[in-house]
Amino acid sequence: DFAQSHLRNPETNLVREPLSKPVKEEEDAAAREIEFDRFFAELLTALGLKANATLPAWWQGWPARIHVRRWIDDLGLSEDRIIEVATESRADHPNPPDGPKALDRFMERAAQRDAQTITANASKAKAKRQRKRDAGPPPSEDELAAFYAAKVNSDAYLPQNMISAAMC
Repeated sequence: DFAQSHLRNPETNLVREPLSKPVKEEEDAAAREIEFDRFFAELLTALGLKANATLPAWWQGWPARIHVRRWIDDLGLSEDRIIEVATESRADHPNPPDGPKALDRFMERAAQRDAQTITANASKAKAKRQRKRDAGPPPSEDELAAFYAAKVNSDAYLPQNMISAAMC
C-alpha cells in the first residue's frame, strides 16, 4: 500500500529507541524506597502507631513521607536519630502526634543540639592542636637580642618594621 508514497511505513522502523533511564538506577531507587518504607514503619511504631493498622489522616499517603524525608535532607538528621527523637517526644507527650508537623520542633531542636555538639568538639580539637605547637619555653631576652643583632649585621634585606622600639 505504501509503495507509491514517499513516507516510510512506521511498522518497519528499524531504529531502536534507547531506554529513558538505565535499569540500574531504577533498581536502586526501588531499593531505597523499600528501605525508607521500613524506616517509616519503624518511626510509626516508635510513636505508638501501628504501621499496618489504619493511620490517622495526617500520617497517611505521600505528604507525610515527604515531610519525614525533609528531616533527613534539610535538617541532616539520620534515621536512627529521628527514631530516637520520636521516642523522646513520646516521653513528654503520651499521646501519639497528630502528624509529622507536630514533631517539627523536636526535630529542629535535635538538629541544633547535634550541630552545637559538632562545633564544640571541633573547637576542642583545635585547642588541643594549638597546645601541641608550644614546643618549649619562649626565648630569653639575650637570645632575642642575639637573633636580631645577626639580622642587622647581615647584608640581607631588613624590613623597616622588623625591630620594634622596645627591642632597640
